[in-house]
Amino acid sequence: MATPPPTPPPPPPPADFCTVISESRRILKAHSRHFLALSVLFLLPLSFAVTVYPTLHRLLLLLSSSSSNPYHAQALLRRSPLLLNQPPQRQQSGVDAGSVLVSVGYTSFLTLLSIFATCSITHSVVQGFYGRPVKLLSAIKSIGTSFFPLLATLICTQAIISLIAIASGILGFLILKGAELVIGHEISHSSPFFLGLVASIAVVLVLVLAYLQVQWVLANVIVVAESGFGFYPLRRSAYLVKGMRGVALSLTLFFGALSGILVWTITLSTSESAIDGNEWKRWHFVVQIVATTSSLAMLMLLSLAANVVLYMYCKAVHGELAMEIAEEFAREYVSLPFDDEKVPHVVSVTHMLD
Repeated sequence: MATPPPTPPPPPPPADFCTVISESRRILKAHSRHFLALSVLFLLPLSFAVTVYPTLHRLLLLLSSSSSNPYHAQALLRRSPLLLNQPPQRQQSGVDAGSVLVSVGYTSFLTLLSIFATCSITHSVVQGFYGRPVKLLSAIKSIGTSFFPLLATLICTQAIISLIAIASGILGFLILKGAELVIGHEISHSSPFFLGLVASIAVVLVLVLAYLQVQWVLANVIVVAESGFGFYPLRRSAYLVKGMRGVALSLTLFFGALSGILVWTITLSTSESAIDGNEWKRWHFVVQIVATTSSLAMLMLLSLAANVVLYMYCKAVHGELAMEIAEEFAREYVSLPFDDEKVPHVVSVTHMLD
């Protein structure tokens, strides 16, 4: 009598938002000390720079004003671009070469740390997903391999976004001038037509950029995992995300909203407090900075891991993951060490499409 074939394991849960977040947390928990080290090296300095920038910006304005004219320090401080209730003319008068250099240096610093964190953490999550050894030295080495491809992809992304923004501005200008030719007089900037036109273009621009963000959500993972760069990761991401756009949109809104709330809260609280150079001696200010920095770093870490897990699910939907696992492990099922006890977490690639 022939022995019946073994019953395959039940199919995994659907690849929805909760599944991606759960799998991401399992991977991070399995190698908690490794990802903690990477967070301390890259994500904590990055989130700290984002958190303290509003306070440092106002403090630098105050110090530069005090050195030249101490009687006008508060007047210059009120011209900070972070204070939204000041007229544009006064904001522009407070801009100098020093502020531009600080802004350029700050932006460059954030860009470098973001690329370092993306390279190392994405590489580590990919290794952990496949059950390979996750080592700190290997993660650091991946920065040298993926840094310039990621930078090239970032430049391509920003170029496309800039062209779209410029095109939307030109379109709005042409519509405005066309309307003025039709009615025969100049349209005031405070008129309902002008305000409605600006609002409409802004809404359309935001929707277009949100759509592109969903389409390109896997681009950085593709750069690290597949060694692509430039426009290729953007096209590849748009292909892989088909069928998973809802999950990608949920992840984008979730992490974007939480990060935005954290940054907005710390910016609002620091803009309403007095800046005198002694902020770090006040315990409530230090606690707020530490809490915001650590929370933002945890969000960044989970976001990077979630993008990798989403990438794997997208490859499974397109029938690519089973082939890779078959080549590497020469069997249909792979046990992924997702937790500290190394209890096998079996992923059935065959049933992932169900």
